[in-house]
Amino acid sequence: MLWETDRPTKTRQATKGDRQTHQNKTGKHPKHSSACNGIPGIPGVPGSPGTHGIPGAKGDVGSTGAVGAKGAPGQRGSAGSDSGLYSNWKQCAWNRRDLKDNGLIQDCVFSKKHSDSSLKIFYGGNLRIASCNNCCKRWYFTFNGGECNKPLAIDGVFYMAKGSGQNIHRHRHIEGCCNKIPKGIVRVGFWVGNCKGYGNADGDSGWNSISRIVIEEVPPPQK
Repeated sequence: MLWETDRPTKTRQATKGDRQTHQNKTGKHPKHSSACNGIPGIPGVPGSPGTHGIPGAKGDVGSTGAVGAKGAPGQRGSAGSDSGLYSNWKQCAWNRRDLKDNGLIQDCVFSKKHSDSSLKIFYGGNLRIASCNNCCKRWYFTFNGGECNKPLAIDGVFYMAKGSGQNIHRHRHIEGCCNKIPKGIVRVGFWVGNCKGYGNADGDSGWNSISRIVIEEVPPPQK
């Protein structure tokens, strides 16, 4: 005789009807164990640039960098003028009175070293005209026998409107520069003659004093 507790039990699988009954009872579909991912969306349009930020604080001074490599040599410059700063001068002095009214009083030979330089020259000494009215004499320089023409002659004239009975001796100074004189030996002459438009007058050069001519070679004038 078998007791009821000793009866074997049967395991039964849930049927579709059972699942439907369970759905009807809860009102919900049964949950799935995993979810499906969707397709990625289209990237959005880039935004507008933002405004500049405020300036930052000044940083500390950096350390000194290493010395750079030596640069390549520069290009050779063009040739310079041969008349830079230099000193070449001469003085001719004499102690002699000359009473001629026309002609050469003194010459001074000078060696000019540069082709494009100028000559600066002056005479210093005693000159006079005497005992005449409306009279004039002219003292002037020549270079190798001709007066300067670049730019103009170097001369000095002395005139008296009423000088009858007068014999006044004074120191005179005549100075100027002459350009475009060739390189080499230059014979500088100091002469006396008549003024343009006037006749002869009584000239006197070098009375009771030293006379001198000073010649200096100088760079050419600026343009």
